[in-house]
Amino acid sequence: MPVKGWFIMLSLIVALLLNLVPLTGTARTLQPDFVALVMLYWYVNEPQRVGIGMAFWMGLLMDLSNASTFGQHALGYSVMAFMALVFNRRVGIFDGYKQAPQIGLVLLSGQIVTLLAALFAGSPFPGWNFFLGSIVGMLLWPLLSAILRAPQKLWSASDAR
Repeated sequence: MPVKGWFIMLSLIVALLLNLVPLTGTARTLQPDFVALVMLYWYVNEPQRVGIGMAFWMGLLMDLSNASTFGQHALGYSVMAFMALVFNRRVGIFDGYKQAPQIGLVLLSGQIVTLLAALFAGSPFPGWNFFLGSIVGMLLWPLLSAILRAPQKLWSASDAR
């Protein structure tokens, strides 16, 4: 059953708010990019409802909210969206646990593009801990998939009655 458009937007807004939670120290290092994770979920599971333009605009919102180089997240998210759309049939046939390593590679690729954009703009290298967010995101993928799939199951069960 197709997901409702308002639910996609709500999930992206919640993900943006989760990215904006001020964390310090180890928690900040381990924080995954929730916007990227939620976008990847929709690109894998509802590719006909979302496009690369959405990734670009969400990336610009992230750049504005982080006061980072304008366009670096937009570029990274667009690359991740393209990869997810190209591989969505291959990734979509697996369950959340088997999808996780593939999603981890897409997250890592997007992070590398974002990092390269920041480095070209003159930012210093943040250290290798920068990539821990992709690993945590990969580990959270099965849980996130279950959370975002739950309302769809409830709606389809209520429609069947």
